[in-house]
Amino acid sequence: MLRAFLALLLLTGLTAQPGHAQEANLQDLLQEHQAQIIKPSRTKVGPAIEALASSGLPSVPLFLEEWRDKNVYVAEDGLFYVVAGGTATDVSTGEPVSGVDADTLDPIRPNGGVRRVINEALVEFQLSDPDITRRTEAVDAISRNLDPSQVEPLSKAIENETNAALKLRKQRLLNYLAARYGETTEARIDAIKALKDDLSVDGRAVLSQILATSTEAAPNLPEDENIARVLEPGTDISRADAYTMIEGKADLPPVLSASEIRTALEANVEGAKVAGVSVGTLTTQDARAAAYDRLAATGAVAPRATEDTIGETLAAWTIYDVYDEDDTAVTDAARDTQNAVNTRVGVSQTADLALDAISLASIYFLAAIGLAITFGVMGVINMAHGEFIMMGAYTGYVVQQIIPNYTLSLVVALPLAFIVTFAAGVAMERLVIRHLYTRPLETLLATFGISIALQQLAKNIFGTQARPLTSPSWLDGNWAINDVISISYIRVAIFVLALIFLGLLLFILKKTRLGLEVRAVTQNPRMAASMGINPDKIKMMTFGLGSGIAGIAGVAIGLYAKVTSEMGADYIVQSFMTVVVGGVGNVWGTLAGATMIGTLQKGIEWFNPSNTLAAQTYMILFIILFIQFRPKGIVALKGRAAGD
Repeated sequence: MLRAFLALLLLTGLTAQPGHAQEANLQDLLQEHQAQIIKPSRTKVGPAIEALASSGLPSVPLFLEEWRDKNVYVAEDGLFYVVAGGTATDVSTGEPVSGVDADTLDPIRPNGGVRRVINEALVEFQLSDPDITRRTEAVDAISRNLDPSQVEPLSKAIENETNAALKLRKQRLLNYLAARYGETTEARIDAIKALKDDLSVDGRAVLSQILATSTEAAPNLPEDENIARVLEPGTDISRADAYTMIEGKADLPPVLSASEIRTALEANVEGAKVAGVSVGTLTTQDARAAAYDRLAATGAVAPRATEDTIGETLAAWTIYDVYDEDDTAVTDAARDTQNAVNTRVGVSQTADLALDAISLASIYFLAAIGLAITFGVMGVINMAHGEFIMMGAYTGYVVQQIIPNYTLSLVVALPLAFIVTFAAGVAMERLVIRHLYTRPLETLLATFGISIALQQLAKNIFGTQARPLTSPSWLDGNWAINDVISISYIRVAIFVLALIFLGLLLFILKKTRLGLEVRAVTQNPRMAASMGINPDKIKMMTFGLGSGIAGIAGVAIGLYAKVTSEMGADYIVQSFMTVVVGGVGNVWGTLAGATMIGTLQKGIEWFNPSNTLAAQTYMILFIILFIQFRPKGIVALKGRAAGD
């Protein structure tokens, strides 16, 4: 029985010992480097940090964080404590320590340099932290300040990384470090060549850092330096700047400004003369410079650099850029890689701009296609077309208030927006438009008044603040082809929706009786009426169809734009321009017009991205000129309708 009790006691002691030893070991380790921790400096704290980092104690990262945040205190007996909320806690366990008054402890205040060293040590622990947020923060810290000491911890962290995106970032960073600080020239060149497939800003920054240069001057090009290029004074560098560089190396006379020459002359005026020259004759800069040179010849002032002096000096010296990197093989590889990357970036930027143009064109097409149909069939200038877009967007908002599921609400909102705006369009055509077919100017004024009334009605119902029309979660984010080309999923969805409506409209116009009658009324209303087609009914249905399409466009536009009572005004001008440029009453013409206007606007914005108003102004001017040469649009109507 006694033996069993002793065995149990021994086993209990053995199992409890490691935790106790761990706590004691951290405090003991701190005591070994007490002086460096109590009064740390950036140049002397290194051994203490290395000892802590290599100890393998799990409580070290927490202690380093508390030390960095100035929460570590020391007692008179030299023991260290962490003070949290006015309570002294153990450096290992974080548990409150009884019998220790926090007010009697002395704080340890590491300066900014020491905190940076601590942060660098923490990165190694954070790279393998179970929390992905902390691992991401560690990777961000490395990317901001690449250092060769990060190679080993980063290599170890890659093997156990479970997140694919974060693992790719770590691998990229390791390649950046190899390109900058590889042990051999071959290793660095291999890493640099691998950057040809990396179009990210960080990758390009690494190449720029390798190819960093400084400008130097010498009588002859040095053979032991890695020369980037020779600068031509007056072309690559100003003559004055080139001479100033040489002046500091060769003890040459300085280049004086006009004010410096004038001040020197004023200080040497004697009897209304300077160096024997009357002050009244010094009215030009050349005259004052000549007078200064006479003074310099007498020793009254220091000589200055003349144009002849500058020319002779520049002819005898060479100005050149020298790489900060000494290895020519590395800079040659980096230069070739940078040229290849810049070419790919240029191509990718062009493709990205084209995607933006196509995206904008699809939005303009959705907004304008309904107007194109009504304008082509009825000849009605509907200034309230933008308000049908607004009605569709508000319909989507109301549906989302009833159906919280964003995907289901979007499925319901699209057909419901068509029904609501179709009904509103039919009502507007029956009550107002049909009485004004022969008076186009009054139709324009009437629809303009209706647009104002609809805006005010929306303000009374929904208020003046923008309402959210939230997209489903599967439309969040961007479709990133590479580090340069990306487009939001909402824009992709709108593009797909535009393609669907293009196909649907072509099917209706080409394959259905309604489409046949619409085309007949568009080409010759009187002949269509004589063939038994009711033009009034076709015009009513066409106006409703165009209004319904505008409502669907409103739902699509509301997913990424603000939903307000005035949102239609943002698209009415572009819609009319799209219809006029493309060709009235033609689906393909509307598509061509939307593509042209979207491409033109994005192209102009690319040249002047900070001023979208200027882009729209230039676009309108271009369209005015375009209409002068092609008044019927890109795709003009053919047959008898073309002459009406």
